[in-house]
Amino acid sequence: MLFPRMGSRAVRRWAAALAAVLALPMAGAVSGAEPADPLEPVNRKVFAFNDAFDTWLLKPVAQGYDKVTPQPVKSGISNVFDNAATPGIALNQLLQGKPRAALSDFTRFLVNTTVGIGGIFDIASRNGLPRHEEDFGQTLAVWTGGQGAFITLPGRGPSSVTHAIGMVGDAFTNPVMLITPIRDRIAVTALNIVDIRADLLSSERLISGDEYLFIRDAYLQRRSYLINDGQVEEDPFLDEDF
Repeated sequence: MLFPRMGSRAVRRWAAALAAVLALPMAGAVSGAEPADPLEPVNRKVFAFNDAFDTWLLKPVAQGYDKVTPQPVKSGISNVFDNAATPGIALNQLLQGKPRAALSDFTRFLVNTTVGIGGIFDIASRNGLPRHEEDFGQTLAVWTGGQGAFITLPGRGPSSVTHAIGMVGDAFTNPVMLITPIRDRIAVTALNIVDIRADLLSSERLISGDEYLFIRDAYLQRRSYLINDGQVEEDPFLDEDF
């Protein structure tokens, strides 16, 4: 399965769905209705392509990276990418009418960029400025009242109509886009993807049954949780021990 850790985690592939799995105890369920997946036959074909790419290329690279990179270095790299996404997070807080949260995220960015040496060290979290997750896809969902149909993007993985459109805004509000020349930007983006994939190696054991359905449902639940700031419908069938 191919692959969402830079803020919105805009450069993710199937990481968004796998990260969703980790948050299921918090997320609950979006509703009792079947997910909106009118493109399931096409989505499954794209999923198979992404899965093959991950199996033969991305996962082996991530395993090598995980093996040779010391944990403090990996943590620092992840922190830098998370910090780079923070301006976009703050902007989306404003667009969703949450100025206090936007100020917190902007302050977090300033603290980690300066005292945290470019974001290598997450000083802000240790000082009462927690990291939030907001992106343009969430903002569009708030404005329109829904996520739209589920789609699987080639090389990107699970998404929705609003999330896919919002990725454009996410990309252009991330400082990584300012890196020149373009070959350096591509190298940095590739490092981010590999770092995300390495973080998810240990979570793959959580996937069971039909992988496509598992990742789709986990992704949709996670997005619903984020869009509604944790306020989701209670599911009487949810196993709280899951």
